[in-house]
Parts: sequence; C-alpha cells; structure tokens
Amino acid sequence: MLQKFIVANWKMNKTIGEAVDFLSQFIPSVEGIKDREIGIAPTFLCIETVGKALKNTNIKLCAQNVFYENKGAYTGEVSPSMLKDAEVEYVIIGHSERRKYFHETDEIINKKIHASLKEKLKVIFCIGETLEERKLEKTKEILEIQIKGGLKNIEHVEALTIAYEPVWAIGTGVVATEEQIKEAHLFIREKLRDIYGEIANEIRILYGGSVSPENIKSIITLDNVDGVLVGGASLDPLSFAKIVKYDQK
Repeated sequence: MLQKFIVANWKMNKTIGEAVDFLSQFIPSVEGIKDREIGIAPTFLCIETVGKALKNTNIKLCAQNVFYENKGAYTGEVSPSMLKDAEVEYVIIGHSERRKYFHETDEIINKKIHASLKEKLKVIFCIGETLEERKLEKTKEILEIQIKGGLKNIEHVEALTIAYEPVWAIGTGVVATEEQIKEAHLFIREKLRDIYGEIANEIRILYGGSVSPENIKSIITLDNVDGVLVGGASLDPLSFAKIVKYDQK
C-alpha cells in the first residue's frame, strides 16, 4: 500500500508573518507522525521562510508553480533550479486555476514537468474536468487528453504524483460523490498503466476538491485514493491538522 500524501495548497494566501503564525501552531500538532507524508505549498514569497521553519520536521516543502526554463528574460517567473536551490521537494503543476486564469495548455504543462524532473524536483501533476464537461459526459475523455498531453515522453515515474481535482468541486463546497471519485481514480490508474505498465501502481493519485475535516476519512479510504490536495481547509492550522490526523482521535 502506498503511503498517504496530504498536501496543503495555500494558493494566493498568507503573508510571511501569517505563514509563521500558522506553522507555530501546525508543526507541533503533527509532530511524530511518520506513517503518512505531509506537504505545504506556500506562495513564492513565503518559500524561504516556510522552508526554514520546516527543516528537521516531517513536513515537505512544496511550490505552487514553476516555469519551464532555468533562467532568462522571463519577468515574474521562477525556475526549477531556483526552487531546487530553495530546497523545495515537490512542485504543483497544471492546477486548474493555472489552466483557467493563465491559459496553461497541456503542452506548457508537459514542458514544466520535463524541466522540473530534470532538476530532480518531484511533481504533483493536476488534472480534472469542468462542470460543463462532466454534464456532457466527457470526464474520461478530458482526463485521458490531459494525462497523455501532460505526460508525453515523461519517465521517472517514481517522482510523479497525480492529483485529480474536478474543477467544479474546487472551493465550491461541493464534493464529488464517492462513486465519482472512485470511478475517476480507477480510470486514471488504468490510463497510467497503459503508459507505464504495472509500475503505474506506484504512482500516488490524490483527490482535490473541497476536502475538509468532516469528509477526509470517507475520501482517503477509497480505492486508488492515495492522499488529498487541500485548498481552503488548509489555511487554518487546526483544520489542516485534523485532516492530516484523519484516523486519530
């Protein structure tokens, strides 16, 4: 069984001071937990401060985004080598908000994954359908297109994590049903096997979409759900700690 992976995606939230306050409460509350992996993805401005606070803890430093070149005239971007130098371990690529607001295509996402793996960063690759696509019964079609496009010529399976995030469930309070999650995760697993063979069973598949302390246990125990990518509920240290400790009193 794969070790569960629980990741906080803070998105565009928290000043440096607020991040420090969060960690002062959160780190002690999850100290000693070793049977699951924990990650926090702060904003770029907070990366260095958060990274220092996470040293010698059981929490991995993650980044929310990356560019596909290591240096050059790309104003406002952050490269894989910069993240590696800042001791980031994981980078989130292809989040639905990057696709929607910044028009990232599967080709761009694929370039980002290639560049990140080259710098020995681990990748959390996000995929998911919109509400309209689900209503049109195109969920599987969209997932297959995103998987094949994003993972084109990608090897290093050991450094890959997939995050299934139905766009219609992100930040809406609407959670996919257990059957919807199971069906999507099984389909993703099958498509990964088509590409990589049985080693695809070693790739973790996370669920993201209005995860909370109230629903975490029912989600994370489903077949092929190897963890969660948490947005809004990860902004409060007590709430996120409850999610991390989903099977503890």
